[in-house]
Amino acid sequence: MRIGEIAALVGLTTRAIRHYHHVGLLPEPQRRPNGYRAYSVRDAILLARVRRLTELGLGLDEVRDALADDAGRELTEILEELDADLARQEADIRERRCRLGALFAQPPSATGPVSPALAALLAQAPRTDSPSAAKDREYLTLLDATSTGDQETLALLGTLVGDPAIVELYERLDALAEAPTDDPRIASLAADLMAAVPEELFAAIPEDGVVVAGFKEALLAEYTPAQAEVVGLLMEAFVERGRG
Repeated sequence: MRIGEIAALVGLTTRAIRHYHHVGLLPEPQRRPNGYRAYSVRDAILLARVRRLTELGLGLDEVRDALADDAGRELTEILEELDADLARQEADIRERRCRLGALFAQPPSATGPVSPALAALLAQAPRTDSPSAAKDREYLTLLDATSTGDQETLALLGTLVGDPAIVELYERLDALAEAPTDDPRIASLAADLMAAVPEELFAAIPEDGVVVAGFKEALLAEYTPAQAEVVGLLMEAFVERGRG
């Protein structure tokens, strides 16, 4: 058989067969006087096995190992590993579809999609048009999407977010939008915000207060100067309480 004929027989492309020759997976057959490769039935059987193994998900190096073991012991081991890997992928897909199902069940949101835990937390929050509250909701989605967020932390934040008194604090922060950085309301608002934070939340704060380098500066840049003073004082107080 010529290369086109054996390719048609085993359901491969001639390019794939040439690649198998190139990587040493398939020995080069003898050539006819006219220079064409002459493939045997044995070559077809080998190629059919290669195709079957690659369709199962084996890489070419794994296929080579399997073909090199005449007794089939290497193949059995490889297939067991492949089966375990496919089982892990299957479980991961089921878990992801479960999460998608929970997201489909949520109402449309400008901050979505979020995890079911954060969706439940946000559902507890009192309704408000406060720009500062909107900022906090956006920061919670960042917390939710990164390794800095976890179920325990979100549960503790739920106590804070669900407190109706938090709306007044947000409105006081909004009122500082045009204020100078020496406004006397800054210190009292930072203290009242600190008092509203659940005690257990301080344990989740890194000792140096650093989530990632540059995050504090980027966060403060989101606020006007007077508001940034409040947030900065709050962050410093957080770190001090976390160390204590």
